[in-house]
Amino acid sequence: MPVANVYNVENDKISEIKLNDAVFGAEINKDAIYEVVKMQMASRRSGTASVKGRQDVSGGGKKPWRQKGTGRARVGTIRSPLWRGGGIVFGPQPRDYSYKISKKARKVALRSALSMKFKEDKMLVLADFPMNEIKTKEFKAVVDRFGFKKVLFVLDRPYPVLEKSSRNLKGVKMIRSEGINVYDLLNYEHLVLLEPSVKMVEGALLS
Repeated sequence: MPVANVYNVENDKISEIKLNDAVFGAEINKDAIYEVVKMQMASRRSGTASVKGRQDVSGGGKKPWRQKGTGRARVGTIRSPLWRGGGIVFGPQPRDYSYKISKKARKVALRSALSMKFKEDKMLVLADFPMNEIKTKEFKAVVDRFGFKKVLFVLDRPYPVLEKSSRNLKGVKMIRSEGINVYDLLNYEHLVLLEPSVKMVEGALLS
């Protein structure tokens, strides 16, 4: 069973915590990680690209010239895709790119991503992060103390003061334990879990 050190905000080790081997010591399934990240990226696409087809272009009610006798090619409407300003053939239309994969596959990917962070020594467990008032400078001092450049914090409950103190810092993101996802785990170099959130994440992934 893997064991992680628990630190305080002064970067001092104060205890240890046993981690569930099925969550933080699982075999890394790269295929599952790829499929879940692909799904998340597809769900974030706006899908608003749109062009006008020949039925959407204004004008074109009158035939530009008579069918025969002019020496030019016959044409019925200025909306023709062959004309400049005419409709577009097979152009993009608004659509929904999102799709779903099974909950089992998402859990496999999450366990793989968490195990990867733990094995690469990019995961830290904090006993607590006490802050009495909103102070970005104080929060940044703690982040710098650990040497984090791009870090994801996983919280077990709302921490309004902590969240507001971090929101102006580039490369720092706060999420609740129920919102943990594969894309954020891979997008941020380091992962910081508040000690109570460890059991919450394990419970969700083992249920």
